[in-house]
Amino acid sequence: MPSPSVLALGALMAPPMVLVTLAVVVLALVVGRVVLALAWRITIAVAVVVLALWLLGAVGLGPI
Repeated sequence: MPSPSVLALGALMAPPMVLVTLAVVVLALVVGRVVLALAWRITIAVAVVVLALWLLGAVGLGPI
């Protein structure tokens, strides 16, 4: 007798669906890595700009 989890998943346990599910998970991981890498670069760039503006303000240079 199959386990209750196998019965609950039903068609999702069919081999083609398992492959599709794995492909979707891999795609989500790859896209997530790219998005996070881009987000880190943007965050660091903004931090550098804010630091530069703060330093300019600290030495008394106003807006240009």
